[in-house]
Amino acid sequence: GDLEVLAGLVARGLDGLDNDLQGVLVLLQVGGVAALVAHAGGGSAVLLQGALQGVEHLGAAAQGLVLMDVTPLTLSIETLGGVATPLITRNSMIPTRKSQIFTTARPMQTSVEINVLQGERHFARDNKSLGKFKLTGIRASFSSKPQIEVTFDIDVNGVVKVSAKDLGTGREQNITITGSTNLSENEIQRAMADAAAYEAEDSRRKERLDLHNQAEVLAYKVDEALSKCKKELDKDEKNRIKTDLANLRRCLRKDKPEKMNENEEAALRQAKTQLEESANHLMVLYTSEQGTDGTNNAL
Repeated sequence: GDLEVLAGLVARGLDGLDNDLQGVLVLLQVGGVAALVAHAGGGSAVLLQGALQGVEHLGAAAQGLVLMDVTPLTLSIETLGGVATPLITRNSMIPTRKSQIFTTARPMQTSVEINVLQGERHFARDNKSLGKFKLTGIRASFSSKPQIEVTFDIDVNGVVKVSAKDLGTGREQNITITGSTNLSENEIQRAMADAAAYEAEDSRRKERLDLHNQAEVLAYKVDEALSKCKKELDKDEKNRIKTDLANLRRCLRKDKPEKMNENEEAALRQAKTQLEESANHLMVLYTSEQGTDGTNNAL
């Protein structure tokens, strides 16, 4: 009957799509009753065009067709070190909304720039920038980290609104982006192919950058903790921490993440581990006083 014909048309329309493509939910109602729920592949509902053209020939038999569109590529923002930090992943159903808390990269920083990105690569420079805006007036502080809430809101038409709000002052700024979901299948496949081709190289580059950033954050936190809690440490422990901190800083001054060789990476990793061990007691004291783990990504 009509249901069998409809199922066959959809199956043929989906034939040949990559097995790893997921995300388009198609609800087809025949005679007012849900007849078929198919999880189809692809970065956009346009991939179902062949099937839907066949469905049109059924005329009144195919009623209540609803296409739930998806984000064709991942949407991210640029964070410390030029990293693309995803907020909404590829093939997320729209409409959708996602928020994440970030912080500032440096003490006394009073503004952040939000660079909105589209693509599957690990670094901002390798993805497409959809737009930028600045949030200013952040309350400057040495002792506490501002909390910046970044929100992506995509409506049913694929219009993206990105906002950044300083939770300390209530200041907010935003940008509206149109057309981000209107990509051709060639554009989507090209972005996916590039991501696959450079995955190993990008992953190693990001691993080294993450190590460098983590070491810089550790050095800053240990230095700050020493100034706050030094009276609670004995002389030997304090001297050991200072020696390990100086060693880590020497490695950081010498190493650039993008040019780091294997020996430099190993030395930096060892220096970081050594300071983590020697400063463990200090950081427990410091964290209990601060009441925060400070794990938010930096802008």
